[in-house]
Amino acid sequence: MQQKRKEKDVLKLMLSDYKVEALNEAHTEFLVDFYAPRESVYEGGLFKVHVELPDQYPIKSPSIGFMTKIFHPNIDLQSGTVCLDVINQTWSPMFDLKNVFDVFLPQLLLYPNPHHPLNSLAASMLLKKPEEYARHVREMVAKHARPALQEAEETISDISREGLSDLSATSDLDEDLL
Repeated sequence: MQQKRKEKDVLKLMLSDYKVEALNEAHTEFLVDFYAPRESVYEGGLFKVHVELPDQYPIKSPSIGFMTKIFHPNIDLQSGTVCLDVINQTWSPMFDLKNVFDVFLPQLLLYPNPHHPLNSLAASMLLKKPEEYARHVREMVAKHARPALQEAEETISDISREGLSDLSATSDLDEDLL
């Protein structure tokens, strides 16, 4: 029963708007492209998030970690480990992977909890110098989370240009035939 639920949740995430890259054939470990929520200091950032599903999933919570460097009180800067009660302590089988990306991670970025930090520097800065914290977050997003976003946009642009080139070549061909 757990295996079917695991497969269903992974498929649901793969069929959503998230880009999911499986790291093994069993689909128990994968990377997800996660766009930061609008109106957060992380806005505009594209983050790679590593997900690992334990054998006991959904009874046991998934392991979630940011691969892209992120400055946040509840995310370890070096390992990307996430400190979030709903994932670490109060997980319920009622939740699924899509909840993690649609609700839990956006809420984490919108409402950091500096009182239970994994990154004490980020927590201290958020509490004592919120403007400096916001500036530092934006700098980190620009340095680490935007290159991936720019790469994705460039790929889309390249595909669009190739499509237009193909159309114009077809148009030239049509004129030659007339």
